[in-house]
Amino acid sequence: MTRRSRATALVAATAIALTACSGGGSDDGSVELTMLAASYSDNTKKLWEEVIAEFEDANPGVTVNLEIQSWENINDVIRTRVQTNKAPDILSIDTFAGYVEDDLLYSADELVSQETIDDFQDSFRENASVDGKQYGFPLIASARALFVNDDLLEQAGVEEPPTTWDELYDAAKAITESTDAYGYGLPLGSEESQAEAGIWFLGAGGGYGTPDKITVDTPQNLEAARFMKRLYDDGLTQPDAGATQRTPMLDQFIQGKFGMAMGLPPIVGMIEEKNPDLNYSIVDIPTKDGEKVTLGVADHLMAFRNDEDKTEEIGAFLEFFYQPENYLKFVETEGFLPVTKSGAEESTDEAMKPFLELLPHAQFYPSTNPAWATAQAAMQSQIGLIASGDDPKQVLSAIQAEIDNA
Repeated sequence: MTRRSRATALVAATAIALTACSGGGSDDGSVELTMLAASYSDNTKKLWEEVIAEFEDANPGVTVNLEIQSWENINDVIRTRVQTNKAPDILSIDTFAGYVEDDLLYSADELVSQETIDDFQDSFRENASVDGKQYGFPLIASARALFVNDDLLEQAGVEEPPTTWDELYDAAKAITESTDAYGYGLPLGSEESQAEAGIWFLGAGGGYGTPDKITVDTPQNLEAARFMKRLYDDGLTQPDAGATQRTPMLDQFIQGKFGMAMGLPPIVGMIEEKNPDLNYSIVDIPTKDGEKVTLGVADHLMAFRNDEDKTEEIGAFLEFFYQPENYLKFVETEGFLPVTKSGAEESTDEAMKPFLELLPHAQFYPSTNPAWATAQAAMQSQIGLIASGDDPKQVLSAIQAEIDNA
């Protein structure tokens, strides 16, 4: 049986079963699930309402009460709900590890089939786990890739996009010397410099460590930091790289001011809106030795182990949502990448293909480590100093000291 037909059969069977048991619901056998979800766009509420309406039609007696909150408010809302014993049955947010520590969440294997679990991209499933057990259900994915202005590369005599650091350096040099644009956009300002630097760290075989220990001051990361500084010192980036924020830099890439820049899936839509005539390509991130890698980011669904046992109903909802025809519509309408293998296989969005091909190579922030917040803040405030004359070794050592003292 295929995953799609199996999931459909499970939902149908669950619907029959729910009419015969209370499942933690009311005396008449009806069950109410509460769901709190973060808003990604003006489409989010409508998309969830459509999924819920179809699920309720397939599962008479089960109601899903939806509440949407902005990203600015949702952390405060869920914190208050948990503290007052009013956690939702299902939550859509980014982090989940703190709830695992407090033993508040169901594990994935308590709710859904192994087939559904195995359908998640392996790297995202691992990122949704604590001590080897999955608690988060990856919802949406974002990955990074290199955006290349094809016209500028052609003007500079660069025949192919770079795949290694040496090739990127040569391409950036050729663009800078033969066009009016900067070769590479290097945003090391406070907006998201931990992501830009993290991409280079990964390209050298480094990164931010593990959920058990965050490590920034490593030989691999130092090599990456020195390469970034070399790009800057040799005039192949914008002159204010240490203070440049990601969003305005990407806006300038869209207007043709940069030959190359790291970007995310939503940049595709921004180009269509702001400069549809831009001739560009999306290619793999150049790394030291040409190995494929990307920085992955995922938000998650999770299910709280509340007083009433609603395991069957929650599981049925999750199985229903992750059916490719339901899940893919949600993800692609929101402009993100599917985190399921079946979703990637069935996606028809050609613009997202380069990102989808990188997803199996995604690596993540060690966000389940309590010190990650300190590490991220330290990176955002200090890594840009390498573009202000500071020695990369001293910068990384200072960041590491701040993390170790957290």
